[in-house]
Order: sequence, then structure tokens, then C-alpha cells
Amino acid sequence: MRTAYNVETVRAAERELMARLPEGALMQRAAAGLAAACADLLGRVYGRRVVLLVGSGDNGGDALYAGARLARRGAGVAAVLLAPERAHGGGLAALRRAGGRTVGSGGAEELIERADLLLDGIVGIGGKGGLRPDAARLAEVAERSRAAVVAVDLPSGVDADTGEVRGAAVRADLTVTFGTHKPGLLIDPAREYAGSVRLVDIGLALPEEAGVEALQHADVRRLLPVPTGESDKYRRGVVGIAAGSARYPGAAVLAVYGALRGGAGAVRYVGPAGDAVLARFPETLVSDRGPKQAGRVQAWVVGPGAGDDASAVAEVLASDVPVLVDADGLRLADRDAVRARTAPTLMTPHAGEAAALLGVAREEVEGARLASARELAGRYGATVLLKGSTTLVADAGGGAVRVNPTGTAWLATAGSGDVLSGLAGSLLASGLSALDAGSVGAYLHGLAGRFAADGAPVGAHDVAEAVPAAWRDVTDA
Repeated sequence: MRTAYNVETVRAAERELMARLPEGALMQRAAAGLAAACADLLGRVYGRRVVLLVGSGDNGGDALYAGARLARRGAGVAAVLLAPERAHGGGLAALRRAGGRTVGSGGAEELIERADLLLDGIVGIGGKGGLRPDAARLAEVAERSRAAVVAVDLPSGVDADTGEVRGAAVRADLTVTFGTHKPGLLIDPAREYAGSVRLVDIGLALPEEAGVEALQHADVRRLLPVPTGESDKYRRGVVGIAAGSARYPGAAVLAVYGALRGGAGAVRYVGPAGDAVLARFPETLVSDRGPKQAGRVQAWVVGPGAGDDASAVAEVLASDVPVLVDADGLRLADRDAVRARTAPTLMTPHAGEAAALLGVAREEVEGARLASARELAGRYGATVLLKGSTTLVADAGGGAVRVNPTGTAWLATAGSGDVLSGLAGSLLASGLSALDAGSVGAYLHGLAGRFAADGAPVGAHDVAEAVPAAWRDVTDA
């Protein structure tokens, strides 16, 4: 499990550790890891031109000490001081002893344009809002330069706790972060500014429960349902799919396709697209009598391509089994009915649907994905899977928000979400909690998307077809 902690938690852990270490030892640990990462990126240090962008905080001190280490290995190192009177004194002295030099921000552009590597130590993890004008100008020059950009702990200008970017920010090729990941390194839009992320262990003692977490192969493997010798199709779980309409029969087909790949023993389909479903998947149990009369299921998926059929949504929400609500179902679901449910509910909106439910602009959701997922989960008393460039799963009861680390931009294709709904619904039926079903479903779906696309355009049916390969990749790891 990859975990991320908010700034307050990280600061408390740093204070506790510094109280037990000699003065300056913690910064030296960070600087050593930072310098090593920079050396790896450069390949050859001797003769390389390194420019440090140094602000007034500890990140500036980390950059100065790392710069001193690189200078001792033969790099030409220059530090651009954005606040000379508040730069870290010990770091400045170390850099000068090693042969580095300092300049003001006024003469920095030419240095940046000729640099091989830029080290961003402008603002630390406590920074809020975008960069100030002088720093923003340097960030713009850095983005245009040919130099590799390395951020110290977090790209300057992004919000460490939320992943929001509210103004100009540094775009890094590599972020070297200390002690633990910060939520902003895992969540868009800030994640896009971080580039690759390298974690340096500096010995922090952190709480067991993180603010944000991301499953890895081993975590998903432990959660996947595995049939035993005594399993039959009913013991493995039956998932009901109430989806599709005369206008959107394909949504039903794709949701069923995802469900058949999700580990449940059987799939019941209810809706007007029964002929289309049976033509493609004859193993499906089809009913035209509505969800109440369809037969026993262990979980329902409702909403993909449903059009304006509110009755099916209401019937499913009135059931006593876990329910996944997607697409049109989100618009048709009564909030009080969702909140009144005693069985788990998993809602799977994209940013536009989440914005409509929250009564805000889509841009607000996309710019504050973590806060939006938590807010929606709280309003509906449901687990929320917020789809998008960073897929988040927020539980109704609070706790760590799950960030999905798999996926590809090629998954932004019609019907992909229907496959995910069926897949996650099948996992619900097999006994996973709403949080785990959403997290594991998103993980497999993202991995399947990567396998299916392989760098080229992909259709939703291709993603469903690739789920078994993703499943095997996880279980064989």
C-alpha cells in the first residue's frame, strides 16, 4: 500500500524525530537523498550545470545542501535566491564552501536556459496558492528550458494536502519527496506537475491510518475473490444489472460484459435490452419483470444507459443488498432514499455528474477532486468512486481516500464507465465492501485499459476483454 499524509501529520512526525537527532541531521538526510536522485538523473555529475531555485523555507535549505554535495562532485552549481535575506544560512555556507555561487532572481533567466538540471526549492509543503510573480516568472522560464526539473518534496505552487493548483506552479520531471508521499503527489491536477516521484526514507514515524492511500498489486491480490472446491455459481455471488434502454442498449451489453469478468458466479439482467444482451452473452439470466421480480441477487448495478426510467432505480435502492449507482441512475436517484439505505451504496460519477449532484461547476470538481469526493460521500451517506484522470474512492464513514494508480488516457472512451460499473458490481456481489469493490474494480479496469490500448486507441469492449489478463497479472505477481 502506498500511503500519503497531510502536512500537519508530516510536520508533527518531523518535530518528534528532530527532538531525538542532532541539530540539522534530518535536513542532511533529506539533502543526501535529494543529491543522489539528482546524480542518478544526470548520469554524470562532473562538469554539469546545476541551478538551484531557492526560497526562504526548509525546502530551500534542502536544495542548498544538495547543491553543495553536487558541487563537491564537480558540478557547476549556482543558487538563485528569491529571498536572499531569508535563505537558509547553513545551506548557503555549505554551498559556498563547496565552490557554488549565489545570484539574485534578476540575473537568473540566462542561467536557467543554460542549465542541465534545475532544483526547485522555492516553496515547501506548507505553501498555499500559486507562486508569487518573481517565482512564477522563473517557473515559466524553467518550463521552456531544456533542463531536467527536480522538485524538492513537492512542486512549488501546488497544494500538498489537496492536489489543487490555484495559480502558477513549477512543472517537474522528477519530485523527490521525503518521509512519505503527500496527497498532492497522487491526485490531479497537482500529480501532473510532479512528474515521476521518488520517495526518500528519512525515518519518520507516521500513524497507521493515512489520509490517502493507493492499492498495489499485493493489496489487490489479497482482496480478489477466489472460488473454492465447494463453490457454485450462487455461492460465488449473483449480480443484477438494471441498465440500458431502447436508445442505449449498448450500455447494458457493456455493463454485463464487465460483470461477467468480475468474479461473480452469475449475472441477472433486467431491462429493455435483453435481446441484445442474450445475443452477445447467452449465459446471462434475463428477466423483463423488473428488479423486484428478477430473482435473488447479492448486489445490483443500476443506471448505465437507463434514460429516464426512474422506477428501476427506485426499486433497486429499496432492496436490502449492496447497490452500485452509475450514469443516469445518479440523476434519477433520490438522495433521501440513498441516505436511508442500510446496505452499502457505491456511486460512480464522473466529474460532470458529480458537479451536477453537488450543484457546482465541473471545473470546480476537476480542480478539487479530493474535497469533491469527500463532500459527495458525506451528502449521500454513500461510498463515492469519482472517475477521471485521478480516480478516487471515498468512503461514507470517512477514513483514508483511495487513489487509483492504474489507467491510461485511452480509457476516456464511450462505454468504458459501463464496463467499470459491471466489474465493480460483480465484486460487490462476491462479498467485497463498497470501498474495496470500487478500489479493486478501478484498479483492474485501469490495468485492463493499459493492456488493451498498448499505446493506441481502444474501445470499451476491448477493455472488458482485457480484464482477465489484468486479473492474472495481479495474481501472478
